[in-house]
Amino acid sequence: MQILRLNKAGHPIDWLHWQDAVCLISRELVCWSMGDIIFNIHGGHNRLTEKRSVIELPSIIACGGEKLARVKSKSPLSNRALFERDNNQCMYCGHFFNVKELTRDHIIPSSRGGRDIWENVVAACRRCNQHKANRKLNETNLELLALPYRPNPAEYLALVNSRRILPEQADFLSKQFSANCRWQMPVVH
Repeated sequence: MQILRLNKAGHPIDWLHWQDAVCLISRELVCWSMGDIIFNIHGGHNRLTEKRSVIELPSIIACGGEKLARVKSKSPLSNRALFERDNNQCMYCGHFFNVKELTRDHIIPSSRGGRDIWENVVAACRRCNQHKANRKLNETNLELLALPYRPNPAEYLALVNSRRILPEQADFLSKQFSANCRWQMPVVH
């Protein structure tokens, strides 16, 4: 479980481990917080009062300061995030697959000048990727089920932490999703 870090304007920045969140709270760099308390960190005992210190860590914290407040403008492309963006669905045949059964397909093949960017790649099953081979879409009988897009910062944070995201974190981030976003909170069984 990780803590969602925002800037003080409420824009998502990144995911924090509890240790990093404790440092921010103890340095008084947290402007506001929301969500459930997900960790209680117990410190030492006060020599005079004998009370033990406790830092409560909420699921979402907002930090101030110029260095801490910058939103990442570029979301790095990875297969894991790409497959999450496309909901583990082949964008050609429409079937859903295990991550191990998916591949990254370049709509305009790399060998034909296509770039390895969000807007030119989709999740594809091995069969469809092999069928398409080194051809452009107009040279095949394949059609895309959805257009590829670059996720915004909120979408990207949901994609890269989708297996450990808490409902309140997903709810907060989803309010900033674009109309293109197809990501859905995983169902917990």
